[in-house]
Amino acid sequence: MRLQMLKSKIHRAWISGKALENQGSLTIDETLMQAAGIRPYERIQVLNIHNGRRFETYAIAGPADSGIVQLNGGAARCGEVGDPVIVLSYAWLDESELTRFRPRIVLVDEHNRPLPPQSSLPESQIV
Repeated sequence: MRLQMLKSKIHRAWISGKALENQGSLTIDETLMQAAGIRPYERIQVLNIHNGRRFETYAIAGPADSGIVQLNGGAARCGEVGDPVIVLSYAWLDESELTRFRPRIVLVDEHNRPLPPQSSLPESQIV
């Protein structure tokens, strides 16, 4: 049996920009993407904590250490600058892989920079 499991989570990033005229996607600071293990063009789910909207799109790498988390195209209508969001990605795993697999969880500060690891979630690989 294969199960779809949480692979990566960027927790409480802040929308830093919107570009309705761009092709649909979410631009994410490359440093943040690397910390979470999210690859360019990977399918992601975005959860807007402020308005409750959830949508799927793909990730585009933005400049490293820029703090960018920008809604592009139609996704730009799903939030406003300053809204907190959670970015998720998933992976299909065989049952045999589940015992050693842990998702990567990245907590960020108000400038979308990764925070130091915390031990509050021992079940995960918090980056």
